[in-house]
Amino acid sequence: MKGMSIVKLKNEGNNRINTESYMKKVGIGVILALLISLPFWGFEYLITLFLLIFLYMSLGQMWNLLAGYTGLVSLGQQIFIGLGGYALAVITMKYHLPIFLGIIMGGMISVIFALIISQPIFKMRGVYFTIGTWIVAEGLALFFSNWAYVKYGQGFIISATYELSATYIYYIAFAVGIGSVALVYFILRSKLGLALMAMRDNESAAEVMGIELYKTKLMCFLISAFVTGITGAALYLYLAYIQPFAAFGIDWTVSMVFMVIIGGIGTIEGPIIGAVIYVILKQYLYGYPGISMIILGVTAIVIILIVPKGIMGMLHDKFGLELISVRRRIKNQ
Repeated sequence: MKGMSIVKLKNEGNNRINTESYMKKVGIGVILALLISLPFWGFEYLITLFLLIFLYMSLGQMWNLLAGYTGLVSLGQQIFIGLGGYALAVITMKYHLPIFLGIIMGGMISVIFALIISQPIFKMRGVYFTIGTWIVAEGLALFFSNWAYVKYGQGFIISATYELSATYIYYIAFAVGIGSVALVYFILRSKLGLALMAMRDNESAAEVMGIELYKTKLMCFLISAFVTGITGAALYLYLAYIQPFAAFGIDWTVSMVFMVIIGGIGTIEGPIIGAVIYVILKQYLYGYPGISMIILGVTAIVIILIVPKGIMGMLHDKFGLELISVRRRIKNQ
């Protein structure tokens, strides 16, 4: 009887897990269907709002991949936003090539540059790595502002974007945003993901276990650079004007840090929640340009004090809520 009770409890537990998994999949499917059809029933402001959420969500996912899972806290992710934006501008305005090619080139150039700087930058540890990435970004801003090929500090008006409809740009943003979430999900479900989380918890122990620290960090750094470069190109496809000190400005990374910290670092859902909050706040704060950053900073501090692990971390600790789980479950034989 006791054995039968245990088997019954296991079956009930498995049924509950399967039901929860099914409901999550249905919920995600419904949300995706609504987002895909949004341009057909939503008004213009709502479309623009979600367009920005998708793009910032992608930026947040890539910063979180580095800081939340790899332990690489970067203040220089704007490097790849600027390179992606300028790649789009040069490809479309100087060479009059397709916009899609400009977006892909933004990612590829970002990867090449990330590979070039990886050797010296990875020799720095902790706060030195953080400052080093920021210095590289500032150096690029100065370089581009003095480079005749990209019109110095005058920048580019990316007039090619005026040929596109808002719906077209929305679907590009949708693909970038949802693609970034899917990419991080599959990375964390792979052997690379296990290596990342082992490194985050204890680098020395991970190395003893046979994990190649440099190779693993480099792979994540290059993935992050590629997706951030593509996202940067998509952002400037929407903005339609690029200038060096804005493109390589630290404000981009500040927004990433804000989204990930308030949403929940080290979670897939955190940057999504953070992006929604950040974009909505920014929309309301456009009328207060002088104090908008102060308000965002105070908001971040308050949330950190109340929920140090972020909104998603708090929900997971208190209610066991996990919308996108990367854990593997062992199936009963």
